[in-house]
Amino acid sequence: MAVQRICAEEAIERLASFNAVIDARSEGEFAEDRLPGAVNWPSLTDGERADIGTVYKQVSAFEARKRGAVLVARNIARHVEREVLSLPREWSPLVYCWRGGQRSGALATVLDTIGFRVTVLEGGYREFRRAVLRELELLPQRLSFQVLCGRTGSGKSRLLAALADAGAQVLDLEALACHRGSVLGPLPGQPQPSQKAFETALWRSLRGFDSRRPVWAESESRTIGRLRVPEALLARLRAAPCVALEMPVAARVRLLLQDYGHFVRDSESFCERLAALRELRGAETVARWQAMARAGAHAEVVHELLEMHYDPTYLRSMSRNYAGFAQARVLPLDDGEPPALAAAARDLTGPVPAARAVGPA
Repeated sequence: MAVQRICAEEAIERLASFNAVIDARSEGEFAEDRLPGAVNWPSLTDGERADIGTVYKQVSAFEARKRGAVLVARNIARHVEREVLSLPREWSPLVYCWRGGQRSGALATVLDTIGFRVTVLEGGYREFRRAVLRELELLPQRLSFQVLCGRTGSGKSRLLAALADAGAQVLDLEALACHRGSVLGPLPGQPQPSQKAFETALWRSLRGFDSRRPVWAESESRTIGRLRVPEALLARLRAAPCVALEMPVAARVRLLLQDYGHFVRDSESFCERLAALRELRGAETVARWQAMARAGAHAEVVHELLEMHYDPTYLRSMSRNYAGFAQARVLPLDDGEPPALAAAARDLTGPVPAARAVGPA
């Protein structure tokens, strides 16, 4: 039977019909981003690719192809022995590499020769990536967004989770980016994904939403940590109606101490993050905050950070970037505990009352 080749758009629509999606690229390429659900069967590892490239440049393309053929054959044999021997004839994989060329072609040929029904992604990951970028331009236009805004520590991320629990459609950009979106935002032990992987995860989320129902999201800046929010989505969020959460400052401090508990447990890590504010708040102020943190006065530092840094910055940014902020519906929250959040989620998923203007506290 002949190997079938399909375009990226068809592959995306048919992903669920394949028994496996096999990425024949190297482990480094796979780690940066891949098709949803893909497993990695490298035809060449990162080190082998580098060695072949050296032979190609320093000796000849012919010698590089001979050496590459040996390595690819060995690797494919190992994959077949490890993964394939117990599979039934009906097993049907989608195979791809960077451009749908030699690496996926070699693996597909072997699997086809065995007797499996094999499909290769024409143009490889490169064409999948182009399809994702095209859809990231179009998908936000088809959706209706509602944006949660509110000063730092007012429970926006927690309320998104409560809305999801209540059955609402939620786009949690910070969860996808593995970052809380501020100078203190990196999550311990959770590195951010690559830009490509972030965009693929975002694309998957957007494709899963029902365009007949609103999608709730949090007000975000252009970047979340080191990752960029796609422009088409950012424009839709900034034009969307807003709901402004208002919480007493003492409750916000408690919430932040809970959510950033790793800084309470590790004051030196907290002080390292505070150092990034020297240019904005001055070396003397930051040194004082660091001394307070080392003395265990974390609540006092957080309170000052809110009043001196986060709140003024937030109000300027929201007024400048979110068109619906001035007319946002105000939603008071006594605290960020589950009962208050569940009640707020029920309120938001019910009839919407008249809006009133939002101003500085």
